[in-house]
Amino acid sequence: MTQTATDILPAGADETGAAAVIVAGSNEVPKPRSARSGSGPRAPQPVAPSSIKRQRLVGRVAVYATLVGGAVMLLVPFFWLVSNSLKTDQEVSKISQLLPETAQWGNYPEALRRLGMEAEGWAVYFPALSNTVVITVLCVLGQVLSSSLVGYGFARYRFQGRDTTFMIMLATMMLPAQVTMIPVFLLFRGLGWVDTLLPLIVPAFFGTPFFIFMFRQFFSQVPEELLEAARIDGAGHLATWWRIMLPLSGPVIAIVAIYTFMFTWNDFMTPLIYLNSPENRTLALELNSFNGQYGVENRELLMAASCITMLPCVLLFFAAQRYFVDNGASTGLKG
Repeated sequence: MTQTATDILPAGADETGAAAVIVAGSNEVPKPRSARSGSGPRAPQPVAPSSIKRQRLVGRVAVYATLVGGAVMLLVPFFWLVSNSLKTDQEVSKISQLLPETAQWGNYPEALRRLGMEAEGWAVYFPALSNTVVITVLCVLGQVLSSSLVGYGFARYRFQGRDTTFMIMLATMMLPAQVTMIPVFLLFRGLGWVDTLLPLIVPAFFGTPFFIFMFRQFFSQVPEELLEAARIDGAGHLATWWRIMLPLSGPVIAIVAIYTFMFTWNDFMTPLIYLNSPENRTLALELNSFNGQYGVENRELLMAASCITMLPCVLLFFAAQRYFVDNGASTGLKG
């Protein structure tokens, strides 16, 4: 007695893939269709660990090669500056000569003398450096205090027209500085501040829209429970800003201070407009004194003076590079 494949298949099963005939008592079992015909999904083939390691190695080499190439491109001008600062005037004219034959370390004391350093006995006077330090420190202090105070007002103080005023303030960022240069100069001339350090310092105590925006975004993320606890203790808005908000905003303060320092230390246009007397000049203006009637005189001294001028910015970058990389991403708050 024989049975067909359809007689032993369960109800509803596919009859097309069954065996034609199965003899009674036989141990032969029909193979699945996928195994016989090769159709149907296939199991994923495992990837060899060596292949994964090779791909990771290639990707890592490509990333490091890109970073090294970018670093070399950025360091070439700095290397050229330092190398030319140690050459003679004749060697600077030879573009193909990368390194000096003999390092002229005497270029740096001479560059300091040209920058306005005066020595009387053991006392050394450097008016350009002192003016630059005073302006930079006061500008950093003014920007941090004013921008944080205004940012706190926009973030936590509710008043009518707050959002509209904030948008108008942000819109001023789209105005180039050249648009307001002449009106601001006329204002300071009317106040009698021309040829003084006040036009370079006072504007910093009125805040900058970009820094105000940074502080406002940070203060908006502070939990409301902290402010409620301060109000319960009897603290007003100024006490809350000074005792709670400023200590919490360390990363933002660092970013504002760093960028203000970099801009103020290297600023050339503003001192050029307002400062006329030699005793009021900054380092950026003193570098301009190397320009003669027919171009730059003593180019090796100019390179040495440029290295001296940029040294504080380089040291600041290495000391605060973490804040440059973070760029305000960390808020200092957890939870």
